Amino acid sequence: MVMAVSPKPRAQPSEPAQANGSTHASEPDVTQVETAFRTLSDEPVRELYTAADLPPAAGTAGPDDPIGRPGEYPFTRGIHPTMYRGRLWTMRQFAGFGTSEETNERFHYLLEHGQTGLSTAFDMPSLMGHDSDHARALGEVGREGVAIDTLDDMQTLFSGIDVGQVSVSMTINAPAAIMLAFYVAAAESDANGHPQVPAERLSGTIQADILKEYIAQKEWCFPIDPAMRLCGDMIEWCTRRMPRWHPISISGYHIREAGSTAQQELAFTLKDGLTYVEQAVTRGLDVDEFAPRLSFFFNAQLDFFEEIAKYRAARRIWAREMRETFGAKDPRSWQMRFHSQTAGVSLTAQQPLNNIVRTTVEALAAVLGGTQSLHTNSYDEALALPTEEAVTIALRTQQMLAHETGVTNTVDPLGGSYFVEALTDQMEQRAYEYFKKIDELGGMVEAVKVNYPQREIADAAFALQQQIDSQERIVVGVNSYIAEDEQAIPTLRVDPALEAKQIGRLQATRARRDGAAVERALAALREDAAHPDRNLMEPLLDCTGAHASEGEIVESLTQVFRAYAQTPVS
Repeated sequence: MVMAVSPKPRAQPSEPAQANGSTHASEPDVTQVETAFRTLSDEPVRELYTAADLPPAAGTAGPDDPIGRPGEYPFTRGIHPTMYRGRLWTMRQFAGFGTSEETNERFHYLLEHGQTGLSTAFDMPSLMGHDSDHARALGEVGREGVAIDTLDDMQTLFSGIDVGQVSVSMTINAPAAIMLAFYVAAAESDANGHPQVPAERLSGTIQADILKEYIAQKEWCFPIDPAMRLCGDMIEWCTRRMPRWHPISISGYHIREAGSTAQQELAFTLKDGLTYVEQAVTRGLDVDEFAPRLSFFFNAQLDFFEEIAKYRAARRIWAREMRETFGAKDPRSWQMRFHSQTAGVSLTAQQPLNNIVRTTVEALAAVLGGTQSLHTNSYDEALALPTEEAVTIALRTQQMLAHETGVTNTVDPLGGSYFVEALTDQMEQRAYEYFKKIDELGGMVEAVKVNYPQREIADAAFALQQQIDSQERIVVGVNSYIAEDEQAIPTLRVDPALEAKQIGRLQATRARRDGAAVERALAALREDAAHPDRNLMEPLLDCTGAHASEGEIVESLTQVFRAYAQTPVS
């Protein structure tokens, strides 16, 4: 769940505010016409686009046509021939707070109201690999996601939900392999209120994109090299054992939330993905074994046409690189599948009901851009975790787009737009410029080590904030059209007593488990971790089955891998 109070939308005021006392007296002078029109990413926009702006060979229906038909290489217009005429995107609202019982109740609520997939938010201690009774977890347990310490918690989280029928997404990175082990063990057990489901039948995604943590989100447990190893172990193991599971969701969302431009989000995300492909191929996997189950996660920001162009360019670049660089022969390997989430950083604490409009525009961009899955943020998320009312409105937004607007009636309705195609071509060009620079630095891992993408994002975020502070970019309700008599809205409050409850659950698990079995499993994990050629998923499953906690598993791996301390951005 992304919460933000620093807005980043751009709007051009079209008329002055009415002098009714409801807005700030000083509004932008709309008689002063800007001389330069630019996208949210600060790219110039011309007054008019024509057929001369289409990419070369566009519309030829030949092998070099960069636009082509939906469902055909290079998939600029979508990965399926019929897109939403055949099947709607998955409506997957992000949820998680308190203990596993509270989040389980929210999961059931969402499913009962028409959600078609589950997306799990974990609390900060879980994301950082700490147990709920760790000193650094104090005051954070269950605050911005669900607390999961042991297999028992994971079993409770999905109690009464047939995970063989519902796809599940889990947003976690550094300890992703541990959470996947918890989930597989919970599904295969008979203690979660539904029939046992083997790993082979589980469908869904775990984020696991560790590179973007060092680039943007800053939640890590280990140095980058062993962290990359763990990520590779997951991809390899899932390729062999979980044919319906996406073992990594390569995430640009958090890169954009950190302040990147759309071009940086596109370039750094795709380069991360290509790095994981290269790693898997180096391990001896055939690219067509695993590539069809790689997925992506993009931000849906407010600049409507720029976002649509970003998604179209992403599909085209990925298809080309998989086919031409990695030699993938299966057309499914060329297809980029992606989840979208509306931009948390665009939400404002001021006049929060305005966020419903922002989210709707962003969601429409994701749909017209061809997303396979979508989360719409709730209007109150700049203030707190969403209330049931707010999350219901967010879900209803998707349902109205799907069933009331007509945007699903035809495939890629904006395809062929001179403006959209020109933006797509420009987006692609900018991405390859970044690829070249990253390759000159020795690849993405080395670029991260010298803080190259981190600096690029920091510079972009600073430039945008300067524009907002100077009112060059208008943010309604924040630096213009300010309400003087704004009233607070009701928000969700997580009961502080839930922290003590979760700690009690953890301690009860420790008290009833076989301590010697836990120590044997953890010792075996450390032994395997010391040998870089050994896949760690099976020993992690052994630790899970012995009811070792997440924190104990991370601590054991840290003894081998060491903790991570990043060099500050220079």
